[in-house]
Amino acid sequence: MNPATTEFLRQRFTDYYKKTVLIAPSSLEQREWGFVLFDPHATNLRMRRHIGFSGRDELFQFVKNLVPQHSYYSTAYYEKPDAGTMAEKGWCGADLIFDLDADHIVRGPYDQMLARVKEETEKLIAMLTIEFGIDPKTIELVFSGGRGYHVHVKDIAFRGWGSAERRELIDYVCGIGIDPAAMLSGKKPASPGWQLRYRETLLEYIHWVGTMTDDEAMSYLTGIEGIGKDSATAFLKNRQEIAIMIERHPTSMIAKNRVLHAILIQQDGEFKKRLLSRAALADEPVTTDTKRLIRMPTSLHGGSGMRVQPLELRDLQDFEPLVDAVVFSMRDVRVDLFHQVTMPMLGSTYELQKGITTVPEAVAVFLCCRGMAEIS
Repeated sequence: MNPATTEFLRQRFTDYYKKTVLIAPSSLEQREWGFVLFDPHATNLRMRRHIGFSGRDELFQFVKNLVPQHSYYSTAYYEKPDAGTMAEKGWCGADLIFDLDADHIVRGPYDQMLARVKEETEKLIAMLTIEFGIDPKTIELVFSGGRGYHVHVKDIAFRGWGSAERRELIDYVCGIGIDPAAMLSGKKPASPGWQLRYRETLLEYIHWVGTMTDDEAMSYLTGIEGIGKDSATAFLKNRQEIAIMIERHPTSMIAKNRVLHAILIQQDGEFKKRLLSRAALADEPVTTDTKRLIRMPTSLHGGSGMRVQPLELRDLQDFEPLVDAVVFSMRDVRVDLFHQVTMPMLGSTYELQKGITTVPEAVAVFLCCRGMAEIS
């Protein structure tokens, strides 16, 4: 990023922070804070951390005066949040955090990535509220300003959990470590959960195999390690009876069927793909980290120029990040674009060619923050 681009972004961020009403997290005096400042000479992002504030006014004045490129606070609560080492801080607990980032889920056009990660976020919230019974009033939802969402669970019951307990929860959410025999034994569950999801996925999979021609199905099944021609023939012949057993008379013995066993343990197969589509693909290390720094709501994301937007759970479905989290104007700005780009923003799609071009300020900020253009 050249000096002209750095100054352009710093001025735009300055204008935003002068006008906006910032929101601080609860118990901010117990949080560690970290900031990345605009620096045209830095080759890598350098964070200033181990910072503490005595109250909202001090925090807000700091942000408005220094105009950070990125602003973070700790999910943990500390006795001495500004201590120079983690050992000296005195950990007092941490919020339960889930980070859903499109980069870890799907690749493609930016708007499509945002649409997909919203689906994962909706699945996660349903799991937390319906399956775990977490009170929605204790859940805070934030669009990260980049490629996803942060889900903060502020229920004090989780605050003292260590990494091991948090690992069990995120494994459940992501569908990690599922035991097929346990999923296929006992009565059909009446409430949502992995047993029900697992059986529904398996029935869906068996139906999918049934849509193939006999030759296609035989070729597909025998291509799976551990399935021979005779086993595949018997499976296809008895496919409907097997489906009825799974639906009406589940037993752990079903998983011992040679063909089903091979299907269920296949790590990268069609069944696993369908099963994971029912998980909520949150970023595991974020949830297990009890000392994580996370973006400050209402700050600006230095990698996009968009607002880190707090949301009510009920507003998620209608939330459009490329409209609702965009804070800059439509005035013309000249940029030098490094390569051809298709950029949807503020309800329009911009087909931009490599080289010098004029775009709305909001688009210019995004492209410059992403390292895709410089100010001309």
